[in-house]
Amino acid sequence: MRLRLLLGLLCCLAGVAHAAPAPQKAYITLIIDDLGQNLPRDRRVLALPGPVTTAIMPDTPHATEFAREAHRAGKIVILHMPMDPATGPFAWHPDLPIDELEKRLNAALKVVPYTAGINNHMGSRMTSQTAAMTWLMADLQRRHKFFVDSRTSAQTVAAAEAQKIGLASVSRDVFLDDEPTEAAIFTQLQTAISLARKQGSAVMIGHPYPQTLAVLERELPKLKAQGIEWIDIKSMIGLRGNRATAAHGKDGNYRLPQTR
Repeated sequence: MRLRLLLGLLCCLAGVAHAAPAPQKAYITLIIDDLGQNLPRDRRVLALPGPVTTAIMPDTPHATEFAREAHRAGKIVILHMPMDPATGPFAWHPDLPIDELEKRLNAALKVVPYTAGINNHMGSRMTSQTAAMTWLMADLQRRHKFFVDSRTSAQTVAAAEAQKIGLASVSRDVFLDDEPTEAAIFTQLQTAISLARKQGSAVMIGHPYPQTLAVLERELPKLKAQGIEWIDIKSMIGLRGNRATAAHGKDGNYRLPQTR
């Protein structure tokens, strides 16, 4: 009897020793940009089966109404702030003084209520402006709002400036629909899933194109079965702890662009 128990115990220990390591948890978050232009289309975003973040442009006909709808639907609302080369009454440009930048930000936040944070719409020129980004991050800190760096340019300093002062922030990893075909969008979604498995998480940004929404409606319900957890943007910020991924920096610190 004792011999059988001993053999059984040894077998159990051998099983533990040879068991495969538990797979790393993988998380994704999804932001849909450019909302506020078309209510029937944008409402499809609210119907996606998870915690999608709604990024609403202030210079759109339905910005205020859709922000209210998204808030009622329990979605996180962020301001999709136009930045150079974007144009319009709210857009930030490098030649504008700080008081004008503040005036435009205040006006945009008034148009888009319930905002928890902001991300940049375009902004390849603006997010490289250190003085403006330093001011913006301090202002968002004062307002208790977070920042998402859309990373529309390798010259961005936005996330680095946020990190300097400990502002809640995160950076985009994958654009889903630079090529707005279902095949390309599906490939980008798989890229995000692979990246999440490799580094633990991935931040995706897409747009309310019919092709994007069709792929997301079809594929997002399959994530859990693939071992992928879809979390909201605030949870992703907490998960990453304001640290840069390997693609965006070194040792958790955001990489500043090379100066010539």
